Amino acid sequence: MSTIVIEGAYVATLDPSRREFVGHVVAEGNRLVAVGPGSAPAYDDARVVDGRGCLVTPGFVNTHQHLYQWVTRGLAADATLFEWLTRLYPVWARITEESVYVAARAALAQLARTGCTTVADHHYVFPRGAGDLLGAEIAAAREIGLRFHPARGSMDRGQKDGGLPPDSVVEDCDEILAATEAAIDRWHDPSPDSMLQVVVAPCSPFSVSGELMRESAELARRRGVRLHTHLAETTDETEWCLKTYGCTPLEYAERVGWTGSDVWFAHGIHFDDTEIKHLGSTGTGVAHCPSSNARLGAGIARTADLRSAGAPVGLGVDGAASNESGSLVEELRHALLFARARGGPQSLTVRAALEMATLDGARILGRSADIGSLEPGKQADLAVWDLTTLPHTGIPDPIAALTLSTPPPLRLLLVNGTPVVEHDVLQTADEPTLTAATARTQATLCR
Repeated sequence: MSTIVIEGAYVATLDPSRREFVGHVVAEGNRLVAVGPGSAPAYDDARVVDGRGCLVTPGFVNTHQHLYQWVTRGLAADATLFEWLTRLYPVWARITEESVYVAARAALAQLARTGCTTVADHHYVFPRGAGDLLGAEIAAAREIGLRFHPARGSMDRGQKDGGLPPDSVVEDCDEILAATEAAIDRWHDPSPDSMLQVVVAPCSPFSVSGELMRESAELARRRGVRLHTHLAETTDETEWCLKTYGCTPLEYAERVGWTGSDVWFAHGIHFDDTEIKHLGSTGTGVAHCPSSNARLGAGIARTADLRSAGAPVGLGVDGAASNESGSLVEELRHALLFARARGGPQSLTVRAALEMATLDGARILGRSADIGSLEPGKQADLAVWDLTTLPHTGIPDPIAALTLSTPPPLRLLLVNGTPVVEHDVLQTADEPTLTAATARTQATLCR
């Protein structure tokens, strides 16, 4: 097993005591074996990384993404959510195994270059004859080298049934359930070292039947995997649920068995006080996607209130068609600033924002024992941020430098003990090749 020693860095452990110090982090194979102040113990044949002027954090956890959208960026630039979906669904109906693979590789590369080590991707568009789309994403994640939680999404309510998506991209309920269970059988690895865990993830109330929501929850709990869906993203969705079901989106989710510590919702913007309290009491999580929410004018999630109530709130970049940058470190800054725009400077501290990007994301994915903090015995997933650059030098608090200034370059990104980014350069794929493939695929898909 290779040993990597990071020396002389400012270390934010995010451990139970929230220790911070100038010191060392040692990874042996895929595990952390030493984290502490001062110099590291001597290790034979270790690679030593000079961490002076750097901040070491746990790797960031992305709790909501749509990787396939990387090749459909920039469309419907001034649209609301429902207008945006109406414009993009016909484009997404043309995706193929190859286009999803190209998109996933590029989007995952961008996530790695912005501090992300674990990705939950929600893929819910399965045009007939398109090939093995989930397999394409999984292959891409393995090649880029990120820990991956593919969420097998689905839609069974097309336009003929009053939904938004074209009928060509919806599936039958029984077909969906069979495909989802087959994905669990084929891919899911529940072990602590797992690089791949499957999630059950019908798309949203306005594209999925109540029958599919209920049976998906039963399937996930029978198989011991987690549940994910979009919820309470816009006021249009609330109005649609009130008209269709006679209740709010969360009340509907509760009816079909979709609350609990094994469930997390993407966005969760439009919850009232009572609903926020209920989310906290049930431990139901929220993936906060501030850039996408701002891009679509959907609103600002009440992250401070959700966290105070006890609901875990992680960060997500959402799909690149509604957040063209796809940068997870930018979501850290935007989450902080948006919370303060809503509730004042004390509503979310710089360290609480960092918790959302790490610990809370790990909790949402059920991986708190494995990732999310720097502690001996946990997975060697970490980011070494270079704070010696012009935008960061002179900021005395390294956490403030990371969260309030521009995104710093990465000196090193380790995932499962393997360097994925070094000196701000991706090590697992050639970026110009990814760029060229993206351009070709987008030109074909968006013609």
